[in-house]
Amino acid sequence: MTSHEDIKLLAEDTFNKEIQHGVVLVDFYADWCGPCRMMTPVLEKVAAEVKGRAVIGKLDIDKAQKVASQFQVTSIPTLILYKEGKEVGRLVGLRDAATVKDFIERAK
Repeated sequence: MTSHEDIKLLAEDTFNKEIQHGVVLVDFYADWCGPCRMMTPVLEKVAAEVKGRAVIGKLDIDKAQKVASQFQVTSIPTLILYKEGKEVGRLVGLRDAATVKDFIERAK
């Protein structure tokens, strides 16, 4: 799990409220997932670069099974990009910072 100040930890009960405004990239992850742990420093780098233009959040699928099911997350890490509450794209699997940043920038 991350303690980086640019990444917001999301919870199941507030998830829908958190994705309603602006551009929000959500990392669906689990603490036991190796590739998910490898994704954290990538997201920390991207979060610093897009600060003020997009929000990056993490949602633990073990603690938020309803949300993971609602968005049909079957593999992790899954990055889902929301704009004004609507899903506008997703990436599945480990990605590099340039790919993630480009993915976010295209949503604007």
